[in-house]
Amino acid sequence: MTNTPPDPKSSQTNALDFDEFIGILVAFVTIGAILFWSFSRKESGWNFNSSLLPSPTPTTSPTPLAIPTPPDVGTRQTPSASPQENLSRVTPSPTVNPNNLPQEQAPVPPLTSNRTLPLVIPEQKSTIPPPIAFTDVPSDFWARRFIDVLSSRNIIKGYEDYTFRPNQPVTRAEFAAIVEQAFGKELSKTKNTISFKDVPPGFWANSAIDQAVSTGFLKGYPNKVFRPQQKIPRVQILVALTSGMNLNVPASQTRIISFYRDAKEIPNYATDKIAAATANSLVVNYPNPKALNPNKEATRAEVAAMVYQALVRTGRLDAIQSEYIVKVPN
Repeated sequence: MTNTPPDPKSSQTNALDFDEFIGILVAFVTIGAILFWSFSRKESGWNFNSSLLPSPTPTTSPTPLAIPTPPDVGTRQTPSASPQENLSRVTPSPTVNPNNLPQEQAPVPPLTSNRTLPLVIPEQKSTIPPPIAFTDVPSDFWARRFIDVLSSRNIIKGYEDYTFRPNQPVTRAEFAAIVEQAFGKELSKTKNTISFKDVPPGFWANSAIDQAVSTGFLKGYPNKVFRPQQKIPRVQILVALTSGMNLNVPASQTRIISFYRDAKEIPNYATDKIAAATANSLVVNYPNPKALNPNKEATRAEVAAMVYQALVRTGRLDAIQSEYIVKVPN
């Protein structure tokens, strides 16, 4: 029996299959080693992609610009972090989008200086209440405008039944109270108050009388008598206003006094004061401007008109056009 030599093709094929098997085995082992090495490095904080790329130079984000807080808004204080915490928080600065910020982090326009701006409070204008609609003062009453302005400023008052009683006479105590409300002067420290015999300690107008006497608006009578319940005449109203306001007596007082048809009825002690009151437009005569009626009891309407004119003279009130205000004769 003859030995048959081995088929060369069959032998070559078996050798190649074995080589392929070895190559595949080596490839799998290599890939497995690479994957194992990669996953182990990733768990320790490495980025797989970063190992294949050049590492950029680490830079810190710029310090954010502090947003100033308006003066009237409280400033929140953020606790400062330690240096190690700051190093761990170094991240690229994101793009600021005002629309995405919470309300408390909304950007505020920066101030032009580091000075604290004062809190600006808008000026509040004082409002004057409307005048009281007195039931016995019609719209066409000659002193209606004088009464309206003074009543709205609480200088004169009406009665509980909403009447003013414009034609009612005024007592000396009542006039002292009106002077106190109109001028509000403090008691003079250079003059001593007088303890009048006819003004008891509990009298309702005690402080007003003391103020009127101390500031020179009113005077008492001899023997320390004030006569608080006496109806005050018109001449005393004008003398009181002129004296309390320290108005100068005009040089042409004789010519000024001659304007009144009843000038002879003016008491001698009041001649110069009436001339000063006339020159300063304090005199209001109704219904005839030329009739002074100096010794007639002054009504509440007349007192309101003449006190109003005195306040116009001081600049506290605006002038009212009235045909009953006496003008200085030329």
